[in-house]
Amino acid sequence: MENLANIGVINRLMERYGFSFSKGLGQNFVINPSVAPRIAELGGADKGVGIIEIGTGFGVLTHELAKRAEKVVAVELDSRLLPVLEETLAEHDNITIINADVLKTDLAAVIAEHFGGLRAAVCANLPYYITSPVIMYLLESRLPVESITVMVQKEAGARLCARMGSRQCGAVTAAVNYYAEPRLLFNVSRGSFMPQPNVDSCVIRLDIRKEPPVKVDNEEFFFKVVRGSFSQRRKTLVNSLTSALGMDKKEVTAAITAAGLKETIRPEQLTLEDFARVAGKIGGRS
Repeated sequence: MENLANIGVINRLMERYGFSFSKGLGQNFVINPSVAPRIAELGGADKGVGIIEIGTGFGVLTHELAKRAEKVVAVELDSRLLPVLEETLAEHDNITIINADVLKTDLAAVIAEHFGGLRAAVCANLPYYITSPVIMYLLESRLPVESITVMVQKEAGARLCARMGSRQCGAVTAAVNYYAEPRLLFNVSRGSFMPQPNVDSCVIRLDIRKEPPVKVDNEEFFFKVVRGSFSQRRKTLVNSLTSALGMDKKEVTAAITAAGLKETIRPEQLTLEDFARVAGKIGGRS
């Protein structure tokens, strides 16, 4: 098989199949030959493992995953890529392509159908515009996977992997830490893609927790508090939650202080344990 990270190969395939990049789908194909093998290795692709890939491009990562994993199921939205993939991935007999929107796909059913007896993981080069929705969909679905390894915009990766209680922390940071243990694997320069984006990227891995690190009585309300806390980042926790939850400011203040926190504290200063306590105290008052 030709090197799918080679610009000349990509251009020939594009010409042969009349393919053009879609800005709407956030398509940026990897042209750095070292990137896809590293994602596959660090993403857990191995014998006895089934990999869900999200978005294939011309198959550069799919190929590396299929070389290592027992089975690969790739979910690709762009139907124009299907005939290209028939050619570029022809040497592999352990790949299934599903032409669908991943956010509308029952991945638990896909795993059950294709990965019987295999350990499972997710690997993907995610379009920037759907990074958070896809990651949260994967986590909230509580899929039977060991890890999620994705390439994302560098700034988004820093936020997803930020330490709780740090300035980079946001609602998605708290949510990710609730479901998984995140870590940054390596950075990828903007020159590693075609077309070249305006920002650099990074690859992160989320190792799925067997149990959340904090106990909450009402998970839905806990996340409502987390989202509400960061809804107005420049405000204090008291003011953000008063507005987001539509509660009396005095009651919110009382709940926050009862959780052992100062009423002047800002959302990004809280740990996951702090959010759990605040949600518990507010839940008893709302």
